[in-house]
Amino acid sequence: MSKFETFAALHVPGNPLILFNVWDAGSAKVAARAGAKAIATGSASVATAHGVSDAEGLPLALALANAERIVAGVEVPVTIDFEGGYAVEEEALAGNMAALAATGAVGCNFEDQVIGGEGIHPIHMQAQRIAAARRGAGPDFFINARTDIFLQAKPDTHDQAKADAAIERARAYAEAGASGFFVPGLANLELLAKVCAASPLPVNFMAFPGAPSAKAVAETGIARISHGPFPHMLALKAFEDAAREAFSE
Repeated sequence: MSKFETFAALHVPGNPLILFNVWDAGSAKVAARAGAKAIATGSASVATAHGVSDAEGLPLALALANAERIVAGVEVPVTIDFEGGYAVEEEALAGNMAALAATGAVGCNFEDQVIGGEGIHPIHMQAQRIAAARRGAGPDFFINARTDIFLQAKPDTHDQAKADAAIERARAYAEAGASGFFVPGLANLELLAKVCAASPLPVNFMAFPGAPSAKAVAETGIARISHGPFPHMLALKAFEDAAREAFSE
């Protein structure tokens, strides 16, 4: 079984793949040593670790080099948070995705928010971008299509209408060639269950401090749980606390 097949098979609704997001080859090795079945980066963590802002503030060449080092450092499959693919235009996007696939990564997150702008791309435009990403990355690459519908709205506004909008995108993204569907920011278990039931793609939940338990989330039919920037934030907090203690002695 190839790494692509191995990675895809780990997405089981109700028994989700757990991804404790990393930011470089060193943290990837630690995650693998701790028992990770696959490795995933978080774009915010990678950016912060390099002293730049998220939202593609990390130069593309550095993002690709970092991905290549992570892949070389571990035996398990690696998926990269590739944000908006560093391009809007389809030909450039396909080229960037081909370059990412050439690092040895088996997949990526690909989001529908407008990088450097406001809101999210219209559904038809994002579907075309996913199709271009598929052309560039090849047939087996796991494109985890992320929608920012819920991240860009306060939790108390998450309702059936937003869930329906997400489901519409899941269906369009699947038809365009996506492999998975990512709904960061959605923590309402009832709505999560509805999205999972209606999505033709395995659904990814992002854990965060105060979120429902992994067990409760799994019961909604989620197939993947990632941790976003929070592992890196924990690491930096531990480092800062230790540094403050050292400086106060």
